[in-house]
Amino acid sequence: MGRRLVPLTLDNLQDLPQRCRSCVFWELDPVSGEAAVKAGTPALEKESWISAVLLDWGSCGRVVYVDDVPAGFVLYAPPAYVPRSAAFPTSPVSSDAVQLMTAFVVPGYQGQGLGRVMVQTVAKDLLRRGFKAIEAFGDTRWKEPACVLPADHLLAVGFKTVRPHARHPRLRLDLRSTLSWKEDVEMALDRLLGAVQKEPALRPL
Repeated sequence: MGRRLVPLTLDNLQDLPQRCRSCVFWELDPVSGEAAVKAGTPALEKESWISAVLLDWGSCGRVVYVDDVPAGFVLYAPPAYVPRSAAFPTSPVSSDAVQLMTAFVVPGYQGQGLGRVMVQTVAKDLLRRGFKAIEAFGDTRWKEPACVLPADHLLAVGFKTVRPHARHPRLRLDLRSTLSWKEDVEMALDRLLGAVQKEPALRPL
């Protein structure tokens, strides 16, 4: 089973699930988001947001493919690009962190570790770019796929609660706190890349 993660661009935006392609929950503040939905322009707003962040800041997402079939995605950006985050009771996101906005694994591909691999890939990208941490708002009452990630999932992949809340705690993954975690990220990615490139053996670490 070949797995690959590629940067999200306007060219592969159509590989996101239909409802996610036109969702601007994070990308716009609540008032602007509601106005976009009423005007029927959320898909255009989504494209505009991705384009602007790519130009201003760089890569802000990854799409996961399993045997060339889209299997999931993850979105992330500095809090200055995520207007909705200011509406959360546990905001603001720390100034030294990038916000993990949302992620999704397509049913049928869940339970294969793709969620963890996506977080590790984001961590690797942000380490290279000199950031110290990833933060995210969790949902303690999560029941089905939504824009806010389940708090339990974030805790399971290594996040720690930095601002408790009954419904929407803010969680943090410190990228520089443990070298062993960084090495785990690199090993996982090397294994993933090795599998994708179908090398006869893993590269020496």
